[in-house]
Amino acid sequence: MAYRKLNRNSGNRRAMFRSIVTSLFKHGRIQTTEPKAKELNRIAEKMITLGKRGDLHAKRMALSYLMDEAVVIELFDKIAPKYADRQGGYTRIIKLGTRRGDAASMVLVELV
Repeated sequence: MAYRKLNRNSGNRRAMFRSIVTSLFKHGRIQTTEPKAKELNRIAEKMITLGKRGDLHAKRMALSYLMDEAVVIELFDKIAPKYADRQGGYTRIIKLGTRRGDAASMVLVELV
């Protein structure tokens, strides 16, 4: 299998990841569960790579995925130029321990 299903149907999963990636770029770091973070990592890397390309088509592709136009502008103008000389590894996952209610492993995902 190429990706984690996370016990959701495809529409719910896509909406959840669109929301999480938008929040990551808006706030710089988010707290989530480990399986979601590992999938989020893949998507965020692709979005930053689009930002590094910087052309109109890449901007439109990012706009079709991210939920906030201001976040797309920030991605292309501020976030992507920071990683111009970097060939990947734009995000960092830091383990925080388990969540109290259901013992899910929690992590902090942040932009490097």
